[in-house]
Amino acid sequence: MPEVIVYSDADALAQATAARLLLSIGDTLAHREVAHVVLTGGTVGIATLEAAAASPLASAIDWTSVHVWWGDERFVADGDADRNEGQAQEALLSRLPLPEDNIHRMGSSTTFATAQEAAEDYVHQIEAAGIPAWDVLMVGLGPDGHVASLFPGHTGYEDASQGDAPAIAVHDSPKPPPTRVSLTLDAINRAREVWVIAAGAAKAEVVAQGVRGDLAIPGGAVRGRESTRWLIDAAAATRI
Repeated sequence: MPEVIVYSDADALAQATAARLLLSIGDTLAHREVAHVVLTGGTVGIATLEAAAASPLASAIDWTSVHVWWGDERFVADGDADRNEGQAQEALLSRLPLPEDNIHRMGSSTTFATAQEAAEDYVHQIEAAGIPAWDVLMVGLGPDGHVASLFPGHTGYEDASQGDAPAIAVHDSPKPPPTRVSLTLDAINRAREVWVIAAGAAKAEVVAQGVRGDLAIPGGAVRGRESTRWLIDAAAATRI
């Protein structure tokens, strides 16, 4: 069973998750030369990054030894407000002494003609980094139970023939924009720690499904090799 940690509200959730992230990075670097972290977008995800940037704990980390990745990205142009990496850049990355070579962005429609090409480029980035086992991988949970850009009943989640590639193109997403790039479920579950972050009463039912391990939703299928944590607020915890 995953560990479930409940906070009073979304703000407390973001603040606590930020502190937990920074401490985890510091602990990782105490034992290994490099830390690999996968970021998530969304309201609480970006609030978490903003809180991390403002935390005094951030100054204790050697950011030259941290590599940043994404679980998914919207296949839109550079600078588009929908881009997860742009939001993360503003909230956190631009405020850290993090080398540009350590930031592994998923490709945009400015750079690539198709989402498939962008996904293949991300696979190459992952392979060039030695196919890292992410130390912490954070995902938000959608009200339909989706994580990254893996949606229940959609080919990106359901199709077993997606192969061994850790990143795939996602077309006809039920949530706009329709074209995306996403890590696969296998790639997500290669992480040492997976943190599922959710807030709000509208997500209470899918949180309960996910905590129970209901494979009908992607949120129920994610799990870390060493630990799986559900970091939620009180409103999202009411059906557990």
